[in-house]
Amino acid sequence: MRKVILAGALASASIIMTPAILHAQDEETPEQKDNMTEKLTAPVAEKRPHSFTHHGITIEDPYHWLKDQSYPKVDDEDVLSYLKEENAYFEANMAAQKPQVEKLFQEMKARIKEDDSTVPQKDGDWLYWSEFEEGAQYRKHYRKAAAGGDPELMLDENALAKDKEYFKLGALSISPDGRLMAYAYDDNGSERFEAHVRDLWAKQELDDVIPGLLSSIVWASDSKGFVYGLANENWRTDNARYHKIGDDPANDTELYKEKNEGYGVGVGLTAQEDWIVIATGDNVTSEVYLVPADDPTAKPKLVKTEKEGVQYSVDVRDGEIWVHTNDNHVNFRIAKAKLETPDQWETVIAGSDKHYLTDLSLFKDFYVVEGRIDGLDQIELRDYRNAGKIERIKFPEASYNAGLSNNPEYAVEKLRLAYESMITPDTVYDYNVASKSLETLKVQEIPSGYDASQYETERLTITARDGTQVPVSVVYKKGFKKDGSQPLHLYAYGAYGYAVPPGFSTTRFSLVDRGFAYAIAHIRGGDDLGYQWYLDGKLKKRTNTFNDFVDVGKGLIAQGFTSAGKLTASGGSAGGELMGAVTNQAPELFGAVVAHVPFVDVLNTMLDESLPLTPGEWPEWGNPIEDKEAFEFIRSYSPYDQVEAKAYPPMLYTGGLNDPRVTYWEPAKMVAKLRDMKTDDNLLLMKINMGAGHGGKSGRWNSLYETAEEFGFILWQMGMSEK
Repeated sequence: MRKVILAGALASASIIMTPAILHAQDEETPEQKDNMTEKLTAPVAEKRPHSFTHHGITIEDPYHWLKDQSYPKVDDEDVLSYLKEENAYFEANMAAQKPQVEKLFQEMKARIKEDDSTVPQKDGDWLYWSEFEEGAQYRKHYRKAAAGGDPELMLDENALAKDKEYFKLGALSISPDGRLMAYAYDDNGSERFEAHVRDLWAKQELDDVIPGLLSSIVWASDSKGFVYGLANENWRTDNARYHKIGDDPANDTELYKEKNEGYGVGVGLTAQEDWIVIATGDNVTSEVYLVPADDPTAKPKLVKTEKEGVQYSVDVRDGEIWVHTNDNHVNFRIAKAKLETPDQWETVIAGSDKHYLTDLSLFKDFYVVEGRIDGLDQIELRDYRNAGKIERIKFPEASYNAGLSNNPEYAVEKLRLAYESMITPDTVYDYNVASKSLETLKVQEIPSGYDASQYETERLTITARDGTQVPVSVVYKKGFKKDGSQPLHLYAYGAYGYAVPPGFSTTRFSLVDRGFAYAIAHIRGGDDLGYQWYLDGKLKKRTNTFNDFVDVGKGLIAQGFTSAGKLTASGGSAGGELMGAVTNQAPELFGAVVAHVPFVDVLNTMLDESLPLTPGEWPEWGNPIEDKEAFEFIRSYSPYDQVEAKAYPPMLYTGGLNDPRVTYWEPAKMVAKLRDMKTDDNLLLMKINMGAGHGGKSGRWNSLYETAEEFGFILWQMGMSEK
């Protein structure tokens, strides 16, 4: 529901310059002045009586009407009118910042290589890669024969996106014989993808079209069909189906149907490509089935019956099932079993309090275990025949983000890796298994220039109010003064066990080069320091996440990185919930806050089981319908429910009209209530992207422009605007 992470990208529509705004700095006529005054008057949402009662507690919600009752169709004229008024108010206020935003956009764009491409990777008889052409918003996907030959254009996203306000490519999968390409795309941001099939040899589209796909696409061994999952009417993938090429999709074979409304179904393929994996579960519980890739309609083989709170994933090699699971240790273990007795797991690597095991990948001559020690990424190669033989890949920096990249083949002599740090651009390596050496294939090029020696990065720990040591990654330009005089931007997510890595960002330097430090708070709710770190920020421990963020901010102030009022912050989705909670808790700390597609109406959303993803979210937040304690606890921190009559910092809220994860009315209701209750004159803006969803605008330049808008707002509110 809220797992898509935004890192500096806003969900917004493009700025429209009205004549009155264009001439705002010229001599205005009385009529123009009247228009300007009208446009700069904040919208006021009407209060309409609405209340509900749960567990004997009655809640008044006068902005309930902002949820269109015909959702996911939004056609209530009152709702649309209010959202348009907010967008116009945003545009009018940001108009004077247009030169600053444009300047930011151009410098961000100058850091991006326009005609860029991925490093080709071999998969069977072909090399595959994708490219951006200069000026293009979207990628082109290519291949060529590994034996040599001319490049072949498989798919042009730009052509598919032509004349569309939004476009996102989802699944893309090539049949084992190399002839057919199945792909799916979303053209309105609702995340309901439509699948198509293209004959790459004949260079023509087939008649096979499947609307409503919401899964990966996994081909059968004979290339005659593929396995996929459809979204049901509640936008939940509760099935796995097999489509035979040429057949009517309405008659596709249902391989699996999930009865638990809170579970989602996904599909995958094992390392030797002989088994199709059908996995079901929620964020804390798993159940996995296997079907033969050469007979996908065969009865699925259950690996192990689900047990609440136990997660597991599987791969298969030479008749053995390999398992990654947290069944007997919070930081997971690696086990294996025979195919004949798939639920009899024998430990290969025991769980460790120190070493958090995050992933397992099988190859012909070795297997790879990924994990973290003290929050730092580890990649280990292990020998099937000698469990004690461990080869850990070494990287050059003390703090970094590293992991396996695209490795589609089973028999390999080199591993493709991805690497970056807060000062080292994205780097693609091949690790030579025999020589144990790293070969640099590509380093992210920054056309406008970048000198890493001009920047410094630190990894700090700050003590939270309960004594917990919270890691913080910071980057700043050399010469940064730790006397409280300079601004600092603090970012975090803090949910679903998602760790925000200390990675590289070219956009970040538009703040850093203007005197900001940029910090990532590795707060509880993510799994930065292990799975327990995640557990300590969810359900009844959810407020640890918010407290950690506030305490990190105060700690950075105490260490002289910035001062109260010079601290800015942003977060998206569940991180947007974080922004709402911390501005309720400690508004005095912040000089500007941006909440991207924020999950701020937590109580109402968790009470509404008709919403697409709510049942699957109860293991994360609690079920307030059945549990009074959960109801009262969620209410105690839900940002919308905790808005008070007090001063708040300048804030920008964003949303997407078609967002199925965090619905548009969450930021709309939050802003409406803030406008009514806050006691300050600080600017409060909201921008609802009327043609996109959770990820904001599509296309690399549209998305980049929205980041420029975000930074423009922050700099403006910090008194650092430039003309």
